[in-house]
Amino acid sequence: MNPITHIRARTAVLAHENIDTDRIIPARFLTTTERAGLGRFAFNDWRYAADGRENPAFELNQPAARGCEILVAGRNFGCGSSREHAPWALLDYGIRAVLSSEIADIFRNNALKNGLLAVVLSESEHRYLLAHPGIELAIDVAAQTIELPDGGRFGFQLDPFARHCLLAGVDQLGFLLAHNDAIEQFERRRGEAA
Repeated sequence: MNPITHIRARTAVLAHENIDTDRIIPARFLTTTERAGLGRFAFNDWRYAADGRENPAFELNQPAARGCEILVAGRNFGCGSSREHAPWALLDYGIRAVLSSEIADIFRNNALKNGLLAVVLSESEHRYLLAHPGIELAIDVAAQTIELPDGGRFGFQLDPFARHCLLAGVDQLGFLLAHNDAIEQFERRRGEAA
């Protein structure tokens, strides 16, 4: 995982509410533990018509949404079942951050653990972003701010441990491995004391 300190990108808006993890990546594509390649299945049943061609009506298939790395999603994004494949699919698709007024807790935790920034905004901030698709935002993870094109800022909160891991570019296992020497010293001292 690479450190995530800043994200500067355009937004794509997917305003639907209650987008569940099965909508993000349908269960029939959960046959692998490989992250690479899952992006082609992100929002599969919306993105593609029955014949396999792109659905031109789907918001993320619009020319203005191509290449956007920040997804502004409707309320209650990521609800439903717990599956790490959902943030993996979004990351592989090219999404680096998801912003909404409500993000399901399990999805948000899975996202942050896998290097996908998931930010909960106030209702008014969320409404502003929904109404302004395609704007460029500058997200500063350390400062926990989102800078708007006019210089205005939104603040957001991250769990301190999740923030540390994003900034350091480590997952939970990587964090533990970075402390391996201290863990081994503790185990030796504990063994000597027994």
